[in-house]
Amino acid sequence: MFAQFAGLAAVACYVFACTFLWHRLAKKQAPNKFLILSLGFLALPLHGIHLQQQIYHANGLDLGLFNILSLVGWIIACLHIAICSYRPLLAASLVAYPAAAIGLLSSLLFHAPYTLITHLPRGAEGHIILSIFAYSVLFMAALHAILLAIQNKELKKRTKSRSLLLALPPLQTMESVLFDMIGFGFGLLSLAIISGLLTFDNMFAQHLVHKTILTILAWCTFGALLIGHYWHGWRGQRAIRFTLAGFSMLLLGFYGTKLVLELILQKV
Repeated sequence: MFAQFAGLAAVACYVFACTFLWHRLAKKQAPNKFLILSLGFLALPLHGIHLQQQIYHANGLDLGLFNILSLVGWIIACLHIAICSYRPLLAASLVAYPAAAIGLLSSLLFHAPYTLITHLPRGAEGHIILSIFAYSVLFMAALHAILLAIQNKELKKRTKSRSLLLALPPLQTMESVLFDMIGFGFGLLSLAIISGLLTFDNMFAQHLVHKTILTILAWCTFGALLIGHYWHGWRGQRAIRFTLAGFSMLLLGFYGTKLVLELILQKV
């Protein structure tokens, strides 16, 4: 019961933070950074309490679809608050906090049929952790790319009166942060793939083949983008398209497989 209350309180903190931020931006006023980040910081332990109760059970681990959504949202909120401590990216709260709130709400409201994990082969725990963190970082990069696309569009229109545009840092800073996220996420994804190959006997088994192929395609897409950026100066719309394409593949592999197995086929 307390875990449910903690989850609802965390959702309220995320919603209040976004509401306060949007209200200030709509009035073209400087947002209260301390208040917005404090609400997010307060939500993190509350969200964490709910996660702990949902995932850890006496008989094993519940890594079902909706619990993973909640966990990814929590990691995104953590990363966002950490980045905001040294980068002027408070406006990104309008995408980071809702992602965390939606993930948490899905865990509060829904439950997918899932067999608890009672035994993990050696190295599997590290593979799972790396995969979730890689997905979370690249999810955040995709959200950042959407903000960058909006900023690019408005700058081309020479529209300087939009509140969100005024709240975002310069385009160069936005692109720098995007490639920092992609580089970090690509490194984590590389380690996740390697650990998976070392841990599982057959990464191309029937229930893993789609996830494996799509993850490798996403890895190639992000790798090509990083090579293109550092060797050929790729940026702007090309960087946005590559980011969203790579994340779409990762989304299909990461969540699509779980969605089909747990909710449609109910085989997990």
